[in-house]
Amino acid sequence: MRTLTLVLVSLALLSTLGACGSGLAVQGTEVKLTEYKFDPKEISVKSGKATFTLVNAGTTSHDMTIADSSGKIVAKSEVVQAGDSKYFTIDNLPAGSYQIYCDLPGHKDSGMVGTLTAT
Repeated sequence: MRTLTLVLVSLALLSTLGACGSGLAVQGTEVKLTEYKFDPKEISVKSGKATFTLVNAGTTSHDMTIADSSGKIVAKSEVVQAGDSKYFTIDNLPAGSYQIYCDLPGHKDSGMVGTLTAT
């Protein structure tokens, strides 16, 4: 019985330590944000509900803005601080091709752009 108790306590500790690592567990598509790019730059998802884990691996704040072919903003994430991660979910993304970019001043002009394709 004592051995079983030790095993259970050890498993609980390992589980707790694993949860303390890098923050959020990846949900959906992981996108790394750095100066001044998205990684990956070209993203493909299924239309409908699209979920992203935005990981800011840079040294300044970033966001991810999604615009349709006419330039109309379809969705925009929260600002993700340097070293932080955020979930970003779009509940009803129609099939199509979109531009993604960081909407913070100067970031888009510095090349922080990419494409999102929903099929």
